[in-house]
Amino acid sequence: MVTGVDDPRVQALRGAVARLRRQLAVLPGELPDRAAADEELAALDAMVSHGLPEVSRLRRSLLLIAGAVGSVSALSPALTEVREGIDRFGELPRRRF
Repeated sequence: MVTGVDDPRVQALRGAVARLRRQLAVLPGELPDRAAADEELAALDAMVSHGLPEVSRLRRSLLLIAGAVGSVSALSPALTEVREGIDRFGELPRRRF
């Protein structure tokens, strides 16, 4: 059985998070939600560092990060990489109403 540490999805997502964090750190100019994005990226990294995370929690983090940096086109490729990393963990089950 693959553990969180050995899971290639975890490694890919951690790499994507690290790249986005580095790009956010060197982004020039004001970004009002920079601190919120950095905090959520740190939380996302912590989640995947401690085993296989819940998909719903990963998606919530992605929404918070996208809301904080989504309008910055320079970060778009790195944000897309984080989204793709989260997508590797699977889809959320559909709700039945």
